[in-house]
Amino acid sequence: MRDVLAASRPFSWVNTAYPFAAGYLVATGGRIDLALVLGTLYFLVPYNLLMYGVNDVFDYASDLRNPRKGGIEGALADPATARATHRRILRACVVTNVPFLVALLLLGDPLAGLVLALVVFGVVAYSAPGLRFKERPFLDSFTSAMHFAGPLLYALVLVDADLSARTVWPVLVGFVLWGMASHAFGAVQDVRADREGGIASVATAVGAHATVLAAAAAYVGAAVVLVVLPWPGVLAALLPLPYAVNVLRFRDVHDDDCERANAGWRTFLWLNLVTGFLVTMLLLATALA
Repeated sequence: MRDVLAASRPFSWVNTAYPFAAGYLVATGGRIDLALVLGTLYFLVPYNLLMYGVNDVFDYASDLRNPRKGGIEGALADPATARATHRRILRACVVTNVPFLVALLLLGDPLAGLVLALVVFGVVAYSAPGLRFKERPFLDSFTSAMHFAGPLLYALVLVDADLSARTVWPVLVGFVLWGMASHAFGAVQDVRADREGGIASVATAVGAHATVLAAAAAYVGAAVVLVVLPWPGVLAALLPLPYAVNVLRFRDVHDDDCERANAGWRTFLWLNLVTGFLVTMLLLATALA
């Protein structure tokens, strides 16, 4: 059980459940119903188990060679029991995901069901053999971004929100840009390890230095898009900027010392917690305005 729990990355649970719950509550004016409860629970644990568990199973060989794996940045099974552990993880993915997915499909209309199906497909396709979106440069960053923006998009479609509204589309676009930047920067620290393991990524394709600059530009782009939001939501435009500052600390990183970027990635993990708090305060301020 402990290995299954570790595979779900408890530290990251909030990163997927929060966008769904916040989007649902804001779009419905605070409505609490079965869809909200089930959706939040699904994106809290089963979804993360599917996302990270499938990755841990099919990336195991390369993860063994990566010194970052085995802690907060990625669970790593004991080689002596890895096969049995991986079977447990995959079984747990099916057992925990299917009931929630069936229930959510029944609660929503066909369009919401399609969005949910695409979001879940993206999670599986990212790591599963034969698809491996994570090894397709640029598609890897977009797919990773949708792992987190997808729950928000699904919540909005589920409640029939107007995606073209001034209060909606900038958030979606900004979130995707933030997610792509975060994935790309996260890949920088693994450039050498990935190349040695024959794994492609946006960072191996364009190099560590260029990827850092592109990630910073994407964070700034997210801030620019969020300026479109009405007051006080426009204050959200400030939130991507600390990420850009964090990334730019490593603007002199190159392929041969790419591992230095790990310090920035660890800062990113904790920066998410601060940003989540600020987003919550901003949502409350917007609701009370």
